[in-house]
Order: sequence, then structure tokens, then C-alpha cells
Amino acid sequence: QVQLVESGGGSVQTGGSLRLSCAVTGYIASRYSLGWFRRAPGKEREGVAAMGSDGITTYADSVKGRFTISQENKNALYLEMNSLRPEDSAMYYCAVHSPRLFSTRYFFDQRGSANTYWGQGTQVTVSS
Repeated sequence: QVQLVESGGGSVQTGGSLRLSCAVTGYIASRYSLGWFRRAPGKEREGVAAMGSDGITTYADSVKGRFTISQENKNALYLEMNSLRPEDSAMYYCAVHSPRLFSTRYFFDQRGSANTYWGQGTQVTVSS
């Protein structure tokens, strides 16, 4: 059973920074992708950043240059968020796709896959 637990969310002002963490337990295949999604009130869940065992890292256009994804083996995932904006306010979820069936480039499209596991989310609020 794969389990993911996020932490590090909070409230900051515009221009501030936060670092989200995700602890992953359970079996993860050698081919995998890890990443972050977010969902703002009234909006669909959207992909934010992802990285995988294929060496690919991808970001949503809206966060490029401001957010950085990193991992510590398969069991810890991080999202460094700088220059935060009010539109970044959302519930942030970490997810793992295991075993990885496609390139990490398509990780954001795997949200409905039976091989994608989710955490419960951590709230990020950015005030102007």
C-alpha cells in the first residue's frame, strides 16, 4: 500500500516562499514518476511539477522559474516555491505514478490512472 503525506503548507504574503514536503511509504517500482498537483476552489486539479526515474523534470508554465521540484530517493519529494502569488493559493497534493507507464512528460495526464497514488493535501494561501 503506497501512502503519501504532505507537509509544509501555510499562509504567506505575495513574494514569499514555502517548501512543501511529501513522505512516501510503501513499494515504489523502479520505473516511477513523482509530482505535485494543486486545486484552487472552483477549479480543476492541475499539474504543477513532476520528475521521474526516466530523468525527466517538467513544470507547468505558470510556475516555471519560481518553483523547484526535488527528491531524496523514492521516499521524499519536495517543492520549493518562491515568489508566490495569490493565484498560487490552493490545496497542494503530491502523487506517485508507479509503475510508470509513460514518460514523466505526461505525468500530469495520469491523474486518473489506477497506478497513481495521492496524498491528502496541504493548504497554501498567499495573500496580497
